[in-house]
Amino acid sequence: MTTQTITATASGTWKLGDLTVNRIGFGTMRLPQYGAAFAPDAVPRDRDQAIGVLRRAVELGVNHIDTAAFYFSSRRSANELIAGALAPYSDELVIVTKVGPGRDRSGAWEAHARTPGELRAQVEENLRQLGRDHLDVVNLRILGTDSIAERFGALADLREAGLIRHLGLSNIHPHHLAEARAIAPVVCVQNMYGLGAAPEQEEVLRLCGEQGIAFVPFYAIAGKGREAGAVASEEGGVQAVADRHGVSAAQVRLAWTLHRGPHVLAIPGTGDLDHLAQNVAAGSLRLSEEDLAALSPAE
Repeated sequence: MTTQTITATASGTWKLGDLTVNRIGFGTMRLPQYGAAFAPDAVPRDRDQAIGVLRRAVELGVNHIDTAAFYFSSRRSANELIAGALAPYSDELVIVTKVGPGRDRSGAWEAHARTPGELRAQVEENLRQLGRDHLDVVNLRILGTDSIAERFGALADLREAGLIRHLGLSNIHPHHLAEARAIAPVVCVQNMYGLGAAPEQEEVLRLCGEQGIAFVPFYAIAGKGREAGAVASEEGGVQAVADRHGVSAAQVRLAWTLHRGPHVLAIPGTGDLDHLAQNVAAGSLRLSEEDLAALSPAE
């Protein structure tokens, strides 16, 4: 499959509230550094290279950028790179960030923000870094199964104040979605998901589809590799489908997630221009019933 002229429009569109995005987006977690994300010895990525990738993504029709203030290496931050590459921002560009986790200046993880004041400080930090007066979408990323009412309510207050346009959730369990929706509208859910996902993640995907909420998988390509990236080996079914279409295994994994429903978006990240083109082109890959059966034999 040629990737030279395929753009993100081939993946179709979905709405995050009133914001229309192409279903293939771009995730910036790995953009500030080479190698594993968040590694204390991560080597900062060349700034010009990172900015070139962001600008090329937009040229290829990507209008959904995923970021966070805690995506940074010793000399690069994802938000700073986005601002340097894309500001002043197009009206069609949707930047989605997340709050909750925090890292100190050395990169060490801190306790999640839990109070309204702590969450507001993280929202304001994203605003400052991105050079914006409001954030398009803010996801509350959580750990555990306890109530999110106070934290989500604090973000809902910031939405009412005009600092945030839309709200989403990340890393949740099914009961969190109902809890949040009782407080304010939810436009997207970001959860770990891909081939071989746990039944609970299938349940979250289903609930989002029924309620018209975007489901945005993370680690859809990396799978068990998580922050370190994709594992070297591939299951036989994935590689067989890739060989049949003349594409990479990563493209098959992305295409499979998009086939899970029209509400499923993708935010693969890379610092490589060739991989970027391949990820965007995956939005045009149409898997047959035979392909889907080979990839999901239990269904």
